[in-house]
Amino acid sequence: MKSLSELLLVGTDSLRGVADRARFEAEILLSSASGMSRTEIITKGEAEIDEKKFYEMIERRRKYEPIEYITGKVSFYSREFLCSKGVLIPRTETELLIDHVLRLIKSIKNPRIIEIGSGSGVIAVMLAILRPDARILSTDINEKAIVLARRNAERFCVSDQIEFVCTPFIDGVDTECDIIVSNPPYIADDYPLNRTLLFEPREALIGGEKGTEILREIITIAQDRKIPFLACECGYDQEESLTEELKGCRYAEFYRDYANLTRGFTAQTI
Repeated sequence: MKSLSELLLVGTDSLRGVADRARFEAEILLSSASGMSRTEIITKGEAEIDEKKFYEMIERRRKYEPIEYITGKVSFYSREFLCSKGVLIPRTETELLIDHVLRLIKSIKNPRIIEIGSGSGVIAVMLAILRPDARILSTDINEKAIVLARRNAERFCVSDQIEFVCTPFIDGVDTECDIIVSNPPYIADDYPLNRTLLFEPREALIGGEKGTEILREIITIAQDRKIPFLACECGYDQEESLTEELKGCRYAEFYRDYANLTRGFTAQTI
């Protein structure tokens, strides 16, 4: 039996060349395997645990499986959400989308929000937490995503604010709303995915031949249904093509991410 300190060294060495932050990821996996916090792993370095689970986790990571799938958890907006295979892993950049939605609905009382693409539910749940007066309808074509999103809504006690529906776009939905929000698939079909992304559901990543097809459909839906506001995440190289699509809106502007790359847009359609 190895101590926590010894296991941490073994895990760190094993992940070199696989993970950019080998020690950090080894700490995360050891924390998950032992049930201890990362702080406890360091302060109780001489303690011993069952090594089998940890080694299994390390081996999965060495095969480039995302650490979020291995631990079943993901950090988003300073909170810990449940995560599972078959559902897109939330990215830090998507926190910016939430910030822009909050800005758009700042002066709207009891905002009615429709989200296209529930995923793990992090967007809907965070909007419900940050705007307790909001009512949200969130759709997804992936039943696994709907199940996980509901679990996360229950985890944060906001189930009464959110309705999750398994349907494409907003088919069959006649609810009036103030804003559509979406982090849809927007990667082009021929874009080479790295080994880690290959573990995630392709339908949650690929947005069509050009990558913008689903985004264009969402823009059309917002305009046809005369939904006042729209906020979407998009690809770093899609601003020019989407600008043309957004010309029919009253106004539209793109925002940038932490790397100063185009990451999304907001628009007022009427």
